Amino acid sequence: MSLKVLRTPDAAFEAVEGFDFLPRYLTIKDPETQTPMRVHYVDEGPRDAPVVLMLHGEPTWSYLYRHMIGPVVAEGLRAVAPDLIGFGRSDKLASKQDYSYAKHVAWMRLWLEALDLKNITLVCQDWGSLIGLRLLAEMPDRFSAVVLSNGGLPAGQSGPAAFKIWRAFSQFSPVFPIGKIVQGGTKRRLSPAEIAAYDAPFPNARYKAGARIFPSFVPIGDNVAVPDQLKAWKVLDTWEKPFLCCFSDGDPVTRGGQRLFVGRVPGTANQPHTTLHGGHFIQEDDPQGFVASIMKVVTR
Repeated sequence: MSLKVLRTPDAAFEAVEGFDFLPRYLTIKDPETQTPMRVHYVDEGPRDAPVVLMLHGEPTWSYLYRHMIGPVVAEGLRAVAPDLIGFGRSDKLASKQDYSYAKHVAWMRLWLEALDLKNITLVCQDWGSLIGLRLLAEMPDRFSAVVLSNGGLPAGQSGPAAFKIWRAFSQFSPVFPIGKIVQGGTKRRLSPAEIAAYDAPFPNARYKAGARIFPSFVPIGDNVAVPDQLKAWKVLDTWEKPFLCCFSDGDPVTRGGQRLFVGRVPGTANQPHTTLHGGHFIQEDDPQGFVASIMKVVTR
């Protein structure tokens, strides 16, 4: 039985400002149903340059990295930023039940393998880290470094109160204003055009199933994903390539999260870990600091 797939009309993105990168698309098939789904991604810079893979989280899309893609490319690197299924210009599934943490990992693995990306510096935040670090654990030879901000790889711990409030809001609030939610996670005041850009992928509530269900997948407490998380941690416990943390000083959900990695992951040793300045969506508040952290570990 195929999945019901929604596709945001291209016209919804025509008014998006400051994101003039060529849209690229790759069609993957859901492993269980063989339903084709189109993944959108930005791919800028030389094809043979080291890859900087920028993974967004909830409820954003590759637009989140608009202030970082250009500076990374200017350093002679290849900047690749996909939209997860359910977000941005990528296809969206109509039913919450058609999403799962494991499926997100599987979908992005298919996309990454189809592009045959290698020598990857993983740049990740929020759900970008929950998915990205799982990809690294499954395909460690494709990755050369990690730059982690405001995210993690939870495996059954108790989540902070701020996250539990957010999770309840995502499940039960009658309205789910994506742009305003992103504004709530930044220190900088977003312009009306920027808020509209975050709203653009979701013409109406039908398109928000993925964004609505994502918070419930975070493996805190007793969660079906915990065994897979522990398996991934076994890989991280032996990861000796560079692993740099640059968490922000103003995120109530992930503040201090670097302590779960620094000293445990071998690759964190002797790295110039730093504190960025801003809220949860640090790409909006301190993109220059985030890029500077990338340049400290990227393998040329």
